[in-house]
Amino acid sequence: MTFKKCSIRGKLYGDVIDENRDKTTNLTRHDSNFVWNDQTLIDAIEKNQDEDINHFLTLLALCHTVMTEEKDGKISYQAQSPDENALVTAARALGFEFMSRTQSNMTVRFRNQIETFDLLNILDFNNYRKRMSIIIRKHGKIILYCKGADTTIKERLDPSENNIMNVTDDHLHKVATEGLRTLCLAWKELKENDYQKWAKRLKQATTSMQKREEQMDVLYEEIEKNMKLLGMTAIEDKLQDGVPECIEKLTKAKIKIWMLTGDKIETAENIGFSCRLLTNEMIIRKVDGDNEDDVVNALERFQNDIQEIDKKNCSEYSDGFSLLITGSALAHALSDRLKMTFLELSTTCKAVICCRVTPLQKAQVVELVMKNKKVITLAIGDGANDVSMIQKAHIGVGISGQEGRQAVLASDYSIGQFRYLERLLLVHGRWSYLRISKFLRYFFYKNFAFTFCQFWFAFYCGFSAQTIFDSFFITTYNIFFTTCPVLVLGILDQDISANHSISRPLLYTAGQKDEYFNRKIFVECAIHGLITSCIIFFFSYLCLSSSTLPSGLSLIDAQSFGFMIATILVIVVNLENALEMWYWSGIYIFILFGTITLHFIFHFIMYSTVLRLTFKINYSYTGVAQISLTSVTFWLTLVLICVLLILPVIAREFFRIRFMPNESDRARLVQKFCISQKKNVIIPMDQELRGRTQSIRSTGSGYAFSQEKGFGPMITSGTLRTKSTKTSHL
Repeated sequence: MTFKKCSIRGKLYGDVIDENRDKTTNLTRHDSNFVWNDQTLIDAIEKNQDEDINHFLTLLALCHTVMTEEKDGKISYQAQSPDENALVTAARALGFEFMSRTQSNMTVRFRNQIETFDLLNILDFNNYRKRMSIIIRKHGKIILYCKGADTTIKERLDPSENNIMNVTDDHLHKVATEGLRTLCLAWKELKENDYQKWAKRLKQATTSMQKREEQMDVLYEEIEKNMKLLGMTAIEDKLQDGVPECIEKLTKAKIKIWMLTGDKIETAENIGFSCRLLTNEMIIRKVDGDNEDDVVNALERFQNDIQEIDKKNCSEYSDGFSLLITGSALAHALSDRLKMTFLELSTTCKAVICCRVTPLQKAQVVELVMKNKKVITLAIGDGANDVSMIQKAHIGVGISGQEGRQAVLASDYSIGQFRYLERLLLVHGRWSYLRISKFLRYFFYKNFAFTFCQFWFAFYCGFSAQTIFDSFFITTYNIFFTTCPVLVLGILDQDISANHSISRPLLYTAGQKDEYFNRKIFVECAIHGLITSCIIFFFSYLCLSSSTLPSGLSLIDAQSFGFMIATILVIVVNLENALEMWYWSGIYIFILFGTITLHFIFHFIMYSTVLRLTFKINYSYTGVAQISLTSVTFWLTLVLICVLLILPVIAREFFRIRFMPNESDRARLVQKFCISQKKNVIIPMDQELRGRTQSIRSTGSGYAFSQEKGFGPMITSGTLRTKSTKTSHL
């Protein structure tokens, strides 16, 4: 994040244009990575004649919860939010350097002179106050500095500040349309007697055992009144690489994307265009009413517009609608009276952006969708303000970055950048759905085939509970003989490569429609298992019923019959698994044939006479494997039944791929034969949209919601301590 512009008592700084060259003049003042492009402010600071500028920069240097740390003789800042770090860094670059703090004072270097301020109170930030304040004492004067969201500060200004606030409002709107994150600053001088009375009441409130937070909030509200406006700051928060492309791909995958942010509505709209969530072809509707009637009227107008466009069926509106709603309007829209109307209108939109929302409202929006729509919700965020939303959604994704690790610790998945969400969903998410679907289909199929073989045998044994299979085989069927190949399928299978998955986001819709596993497919698996068991059981019975060995022994005994069915069953279901597998690797081939070979080795050893003689046991299956495996009838029957069961499956798949291919089949064809695809024609962005893309940001929300509550009391109580920075004072 970078400090780009500021407005001090109605004068905007940082927006400098060279009239001769018609572009930004490169007037810079460096501190680490800080660059400032307005010499006017620097000259005013050097003259030291404007008290408003001094108060403004003093506020930036003091009103925060930043901790200092000394590294290699230099002071570095440890801030709980990147916004605070950007503001303190800007103050240092402009000559007002925060150096260290204790629980009772703060040390600052002003124009190479070190000054120490008595820290009296920190009025801590929370998600409802949307601001923080600090009370300091210097030269006998007690001053309150406050910074927060523009709507919050505006309500607490002295009436005489209306004219300045109107000018600052214009500046706020200007920088917000450029995609910058805004913040208002104010201050007031407190009388000694008034402060002492207030501090005494605050001390009583902090030690109260009942409603402590409510009492403190009331006292905070009491003292944060009739303040004087200092101005506003504008911070640029650039988009991470690949965010617009990622959102564009996810939109093509028919994924509904809602952006819940703490920024102003103008900033949020600009960000929407920058990240391609909004397009110029969309019909954008804004709902920003402050009372319920205004919100009702706005939603009704929006509903009428949608119905009118649907009736006209106009092709020029093919990009659909998008909705922008403010936090105050959202509070009414989430009421019992309006929430279903709001939900229905929102789900018809291609994009929804909620601005100036609190963490609680984020969670409420997610909960509203989860309870009333049969969809899977995914919440992604990178700060403490996103934790409630991440925990509420079905799937939570945390981005580990400058906002801290609170979101990561509360999430199901953690990624380093937003653009990795594209690969997480379109590649790994789609592969996972494909693998799980195949795993379930095969699992049900093989067990239906196994169980029905026993069912058919019950008709011949008079339902006496005699089993057709050896008890060892029944135990090991799902452990050794059919498990390993399907596990490899469930872990390694992929229909197309990762790059092709990303280039064809429409393939993701198969999971949304439950195309690969549903009730119909479950019934098909049951019928397939039933048919497989019928062919294996009855064809084996017919082939062995009149078969004899050269020695004259019959092969129709229960043990030989059961061994034959077990052998054919293992081979058939594993070959069926092989036909389900698209990604044949050396590991899979080894495990597939190794599993079949293991079946023969296992039974050859178990049924050998060596074990009977060694352990002196009377086992009815002794010698069955040796006799059956030397029979020509056994092998011919095995080959015949395998052909009868496998060929129809191959023919069915050939017919389906040839005459009724799905999107996945077409993608495999493109990948296999390297068929070139026509590239979509990209219409050049107009000048306005190009201007928008110059001010783009990451997934963090607005300043007023990017901090975490509780750091103020930790500082004033001495819980947080900083390393010594004495060497830096010299």
